[in-house]
Amino acid sequence: MRVTKITIAALAVAAGLSLTACQSDGDATSRSDSSAAPASPSAHGGPGSDGSARGAAKASAGKDSGAGQSTGAGTGSDKDGKTGKTGKTGKCRTDELEVTAADHTIDGDPGGTVVVEFTNGGGRDCALSGYAGVDLRTSAGSLSARRTGEPASRTVLKDGESVAFGITYPVNDSGGSGVRVTGLVVTPPDETKSVSLAWPGAATLPVTDGSGSPVKAGPIGSAGQGG
Repeated sequence: MRVTKITIAALAVAAGLSLTACQSDGDATSRSDSSAAPASPSAHGGPGSDGSARGAAKASAGKDSGAGQSTGAGTGSDKDGKTGKTGKTGKCRTDELEVTAADHTIDGDPGGTVVVEFTNGGGRDCALSGYAGVDLRTSAGSLSARRTGEPASRTVLKDGESVAFGITYPVNDSGGSGVRVTGLVVTPPDETKSVSLAWPGAATLPVTDGSGSPVKAGPIGSAGQGG
C-alpha cells in the first residue's frame, strides 16, 4: 500500500509540474504575441496624437508656403512694373547730342539769325522740349539770350534725327566798333552741361544802353522763327 501511495503521489506531483509548465508556456506565448502586435496608432502619430497635430501643422505650413510663393510672383510683377517701363521717352542728354550752329541771316532782315541744331547720336530715342540756354561770349563779358516767349512743344528725336532753334540778334550798323562776339555757349533743355561753339554770326553787336539783352532765343523747333 505504501508503494501505491508513493506512486500516486509522484503522479500527482508530475501532473502538477506539467500543468505549471503548460501555464508558463501559455504566458510566454501570450507575452510574445503581445510584443509582436503592432503599436497603437497614438504611438506613431496617429489620429488624436501629438504626432498627428505636428503633421497637420506641417501640412498647413506647406499650404501657406505655396500661397506665399504665389504672392511672391505677384510682387515680382509689381517690381517689373516699377522699373520705369512706362513707355515714356527719356530726355536727351548733352553727351548724346551733336550740337552745331550756322548763320541763317537772310538779306533784307532787320537783324541777324543763327540756327543751333541738335542731332541725336545717343543710339536711342530721346526727347527735347522747352528752351535751351544760350550765352554769347563777348569782349564785354557773357551775354545771356532772352526767351522769345513762344509756346514750347515736346519733340522726340530718333537716333540720327535733328531739331533746331533760332537765335536772333541786332546787326551793328552804327559805324562804331560795337561789342565783339568771341563764342557761343549752348546748354540743352533741362541739362547743366554746356557745349562751346564758334559764333557763326556777325562779328559784332551794337552797344546797348543796358536796358536788356538784344539777343533772343526761340524754343526747340523754332529754327529761323525767333524774333
